[in-house]
Amino acid sequence: MTERVYLFKGFERFWHWSQALLVMTLLFTGFEIHGTYKALGFARAVDIHTLGAWSLVGLWVFAVFWHLTTGEWRHYIPTTGKLLAMARYYSSGIFRHEPHPFRPTAGNKHNPLQRLTYLGVLMVVSPLIWISGWLYLFHADWAAWGLGALSLQWVAAAHTAGAFLMLAFFITHVYMVTTGHTLFAHTKAMLTGWEEVH
Repeated sequence: MTERVYLFKGFERFWHWSQALLVMTLLFTGFEIHGTYKALGFARAVDIHTLGAWSLVGLWVFAVFWHLTTGEWRHYIPTTGKLLAMARYYSSGIFRHEPHPFRPTAGNKHNPLQRLTYLGVLMVVSPLIWISGWLYLFHADWAAWGLGALSLQWVAAAHTAGAFLMLAFFITHVYMVTTGHTLFAHTKAMLTGWEEVH
């Protein structure tokens, strides 16, 4: 039996896809700035990277406001309920076609592993990227801020480490999207807002 549940409101979908586009842009330009490859040229990559970062900051300001005023922030509170069942499902049950142990609802959108993952991104990856990126961007002001002893090499290494963590999250996220009852079921839900729950 299949039930259609409206999970993702219009702003959530806009936020998700805009954030995805900006993160991909930042990863692409950031790795060029790092010297991994040459595509746009260093100066252009820096300009696009900086614009993308400020755009993402603006998007997050709106997203935080939206989550706080609508109460949607509750969907990200970590829980241990069904955590082991989810871990067992993704490590082995999914390959044996076992039923999914979690049913999303409008009041409970994310399973326990998603909640912990999003918390890790919010509490570890994002601060690492944003603090190191901010320091990198305003390197010329370090002396005025009393940070003259800080090493640009260490800040760059921290920013690159954050980028690799975000890339790992991105790749895992894209893989997990394909684990629905059909290959594109979760993608369809994030486009239309409606999830088909079996």
